[in-house]
Amino acid sequence: MYDFTELKEKLFAGDIAAVESLTRKALDEGAPLKDILEKGLIAGMDVVGKKFKANDIFVPEVLLSAKAMHKGLDILKPFLTGAGIKPIAKIAIGTVKGDLHDIGKNLVSMMLKGAGLEVLDFGIDVTPEKFVNAAKSGAQVIAMSSLLTTSMPSMKKTIDALRAAGVLSSVKTVIGGAPVTQEYAAEIGADGFAPDAASAVDKVKELLGLT
Repeated sequence: MYDFTELKEKLFAGDIAAVESLTRKALDEGAPLKDILEKGLIAGMDVVGKKFKANDIFVPEVLLSAKAMHKGLDILKPFLTGAGIKPIAKIAIGTVKGDLHDIGKNLVSMMLKGAGLEVLDFGIDVTPEKFVNAAKSGAQVIAMSSLLTTSMPSMKKTIDALRAAGVLSSVKTVIGGAPVTQEYAAEIGADGFAPDAASAVDKVKELLGLT
């Protein structure tokens, strides 16, 4: 069995060049694609997520690790497509209508990708209609972020729009952001709430039955 210890360690350290060379080396030495992805890159980001959640590392370190992860993914992508290996799920994420903040949302997006999920990142000021279209196009989770109390009602409007379009039963909804609470999630009918990026990944996996 191929040993991915060094790849995981370099990913955790945010060593982009090392992750690139070790990913290529694993490919050259015939390690299974699925193993490089799951036991190397995703497993490394899983450690990052746990350390971040425990406050052992902070946002700058997470961003470096995520960049290293993406470098490895870029190398694998052509091979994964050819081998028919698909992402485990598709997530649509965005900061809701009326809000232009994206740092937290970007971090969640990176960590979801690091967990092997396909992420459709719609950016900021995202309308309910855009989320509805994503659900109609096969997204299994709608992830919404808000940093302003004034934009939080857009989360409810999105859930109402998903219901009106008849697609709410086919997706899971998860919300987060500084002013957002579990109580608010329950109030508007969201399936989940996450207080931080690492928790968001755990919550999405839980909602998808991947834990």
